[in-house]
Amino acid sequence: MLLADARLPTGAHTQSAGLEPAMRNGVSLADVPAYIRTRLRTVVAVEAGAAVVARHLAAGVVGARAVDRDPDPAGGPVGDRPGEPPDLAGMLAAGLRAVDDAWRARTVSPALRENAEVLGRGYARLVTGLWPDEPASAALRAVRRPTRAVAIGVAGALAGLGGPQVARLIGYDDAQTVAAAALKLDPLDPVVATGWVVGAAAEIDRLAAAVGSLTAAADIPAGAAPLVEQWAQEHAGTTQRLFRA
Repeated sequence: MLLADARLPTGAHTQSAGLEPAMRNGVSLADVPAYIRTRLRTVVAVEAGAAVVARHLAAGVVGARAVDRDPDPAGGPVGDRPGEPPDLAGMLAAGLRAVDDAWRARTVSPALRENAEVLGRGYARLVTGLWPDEPASAALRAVRRPTRAVAIGVAGALAGLGGPQVARLIGYDDAQTVAAAALKLDPLDPVVATGWVVGAAAEIDRLAAAVGSLTAAADIPAGAAPLVEQWAQEHAGTTQRLFRA
């Protein structure tokens, strides 16, 4: 769960998960639990699905890398077998680009796509800093402007997380981002805000069950939240704001 913590150098502290523009357009504190649920069923499901598929692809490379380090039954390292070793990083990079393209195709708002790139850069920096020599890290570096979902998926694979765990991480992160932003936008008792996150647990579990086993980019959900997208576009041109998005 620490991968989703705002204390890591990923830029998460700049986010409100769309709550700031939502409140500018009439969403009240009483509406926040419903807002969290709506996001989990739409835009978060898309991002979680993309992250799970990216994790699946990266996990295959991580597993191959582990086998390559172990001796084979004949007593020699697998990497010493005849023939050229496969370009694990190159193959994974192509797969991650396909996942990235699939997420972008499902995200109408240019502002949200740009914001995901900014966050992706932070997570990619974290991944390559923690696992600098892994082919999966090299593959992530080879993806031009990877979005947050792809970077978190690779991080999850390298950290040994399963698909449902990555989906749950994405869901939890979104809910707690909304709750944390509310405390700055319209101060309230932190116990209430924490209760919103706890109250979303069942919905987060549903999300994890729905997308946790995805393995192909074509299977990523395509649920939309038009107002969230519209508000994000309007927010991008706002000069007085606390959060980037």
